[in-house]
Amino acid sequence: MPDKTIYDFDLPMPSGEAISLNNYRGKPLLIVNTASHCKFTPQYEEIQDLWELYRHWGLTIIAIPSGDFGEQEFKSNEEINHFCSKRYNISFILAPKSHVKGKNAIPLFQWLSEQGGFFGRPRWNFYKYVLNRQGKLYKTFSSITRPSSTRFVDAIERICYDF
Repeated sequence: MPDKTIYDFDLPMPSGEAISLNNYRGKPLLIVNTASHCKFTPQYEEIQDLWELYRHWGLTIIAIPSGDFGEQEFKSNEEINHFCSKRYNISFILAPKSHVKGKNAIPLFQWLSEQGGFFGRPRWNFYKYVLNRQGKLYKTFSSITRPSSTRFVDAIERICYDF
């Protein structure tokens, strides 16, 4: 899969359809695996803040809920959507609950893990993947890296302002 880019993948939706990531060609992307019952869940607020600040520069944010780490996610997509809407008022893309690690990981996360090498595999919830406008992985950030940290914001600005 080394010749692929993020644009070669689709995300399944609860309706049975899929979101083609090719729709975001030429846009900077942030992909985060999330969970509603995790000590890192408050990062949703900072991710929403990033979305509000950088969406005008084309930034697209996609959260992919997963129960792969300690089963810290609701069982249904409806519960996840309700929680994220009511608690954090998120307005970026919230994909359906998916597997993000191991042999059951969705193809997108298999590719992200491969592209990032040893540090590209998510080790917990709120692992962050920053992709440039060419659809290539630019940087990964662990769960403990806050979306408001200087290091993280610098990476977001780099992909947003790099035409």
